[in-house]
Amino acid sequence: MMTPNGKVEKFAASELASLRSELTRSGIDLWQAAEVLSAFLAGRGYGVIPEQARDAVLRLEGAGCSHECMQSELERLALVM
Repeated sequence: MMTPNGKVEKFAASELASLRSELTRSGIDLWQAAEVLSAFLAGRGYGVIPEQARDAVLRLEGAGCSHECMQSELERLALVM
């Protein structure tokens, strides 16, 4: 995700760890995880297409949810508002 000045925003490791914790909490389903991911980005001024958020959650689950993978998915998913 590019900021208005053309730089890619990198999230802090602590933010990504908190997001990963929310996404992997027991009992959360795909739809809820997509909402968590959307809320994370919306809280930072980015828009999200719901279908793409669900796809991103599935990719994150398959990739083991590393910080690098999460950053990459967030970059792909975030829409600058």
